[in-house]
Amino acid sequence: MTNLYIGSIAIIGTIIIYILSAKIHDRFAKPFTLPVLISTVCIVLMLLIFDIPYTAYMTGGKWINEFLGPAVVALAYPLYMQRHTIKKLLIPILSGIIAGAVIGVLSGVLLTKWTGFSDEIIATISTKSVTTPVSMAITESIGGIRPLAAILVMIAGISGAALNELLFKLFNIQHNIAKGIALGSASHAIGTAASMEKSLIQGSVSTIAMVISAITVSIITPGIIVFLV
Repeated sequence: MTNLYIGSIAIIGTIIIYILSAKIHDRFAKPFTLPVLISTVCIVLMLLIFDIPYTAYMTGGKWINEFLGPAVVALAYPLYMQRHTIKKLLIPILSGIIAGAVIGVLSGVLLTKWTGFSDEIIATISTKSVTTPVSMAITESIGGIRPLAAILVMIAGISGAALNELLFKLFNIQHNIAKGIALGSASHAIGTAASMEKSLIQGSVSTIAMVISAITVSIITPGIIVFLV
């Protein structure tokens, strides 16, 4: 009963925190005022301060999690609206996405191997660029740590959403399709949400990148781990 009570507060509190975070971002639109970033920090602090177990929080949080599926499906509409442009540039888009997925896996594996991390950590970080359910499934199959994989996925998503404008400016990347490929391939759903705020075509390409990256990483990661680790 106590967990149910905490769970009810969790779902209401999470929604309120997100709404307030969105208002802060509307008022001070900066990379580090992203609603997902502020909300995550606030919720983590509250769990730590009030010593609330994660399982108790997820009694209510799981209901929010259930909406992720319909939210991703809703991305199909802007994708449909941009179908002609995407069809015309299909080969460059697919090439960019697959290259991004491969580099995402290799960079994580090679850097952790070079710095001396354990095989478990190397396997876990290899899936950081794809959505949480896909990442956790791959991580489990290759001997990684599922809870750590979820954290790394969040870090990849939030850092991509927060730093993308700075990186695009630094490397003089101006094309919306290139930006969409980069964010969808490296920062999955959170990056796609950030792309959708910029333009319809960028968000649509980012949606494709997120989906194809998940498939590509699922296929190549076990082989890369066996060959390199």
